[in-house]
Amino acid sequence: MSPRRATHSLATSGLISLTKPFTPSSLQVLRNRLGSVKSSSAQPVSGTAPKSRNAAVLIPFCNVADEPGILLEVRAKGLRSHSGEISFPGGRVDKTDPTLVHAALRETHEELGLDPSHVEILGEIGPPEINLRGDMRVYPIVGFVHAPNVPRPTGDEPFPSLDINVLRSQASPAEVATAIHLPLKRFTCPTRIRTSMFRASEPYWAVDVTDIVQSVLKEDAITSKKAEEEVQDEVGPGVSGRIEVWGLTGWYLSLLMKVLQVYR
Repeated sequence: MSPRRATHSLATSGLISLTKPFTPSSLQVLRNRLGSVKSSSAQPVSGTAPKSRNAAVLIPFCNVADEPGILLEVRAKGLRSHSGEISFPGGRVDKTDPTLVHAALRETHEELGLDPSHVEILGEIGPPEINLRGDMRVYPIVGFVHAPNVPRPTGDEPFPSLDINVLRSQASPAEVATAIHLPLKRFTCPTRIRTSMFRASEPYWAVDVTDIVQSVLKEDAITSKKAEEEVQDEVGPGVSGRIEVWGLTGWYLSLLMKVLQVYR
């Protein structure tokens, strides 16, 4: 079943736990599931990276404080495009990038200081979307971020948690205002999600992260947006005073949750 059709309802259960930390077994479930779903991608992530007008982003699963979730960043206020907005790490494919994975990992290292050797690639979702300006195709790569300098479990014990404060301290201040951990359980919390429309045609779930972001950032570091502006942009932070994961970022996360049978 193709994940292209947007999700608009919640499933009673998913393929992995939304509350228990990731383990080697749950990562294998993710890898198997991602491998079984055709992304309809014009360029597989393992192939030679297209060198023009393409970007690759990393959707990074991780454990933080023994809770499974996804790592996101708030873009620095001084950036010329999408400043103060919530997104995945990643960016434009360079001429030196041999693959899309390499591009996503290079950009993630530049933005968040994450060593590529600490990121385990699990697969991809798709199809890749053209950004709203129409000048770039964005490829979403899925991975898991391992905590550095700690042994990884040999059995099926939980992976050690990432220290989010250390990660925030090593992020590039020129590109990233802060990093946040979005717990998986928020994807099914009725008070944390709302229906939005992707490209004014496909419904999906936007996720409220107001409290998470405001706990680590001053309010003036976030770009505000009026409700009527939602259809004109696609990267957070949300509308009506909320800080949300929505737009292209939210769309890709909804596709991923559908692949994992968290959404229908």
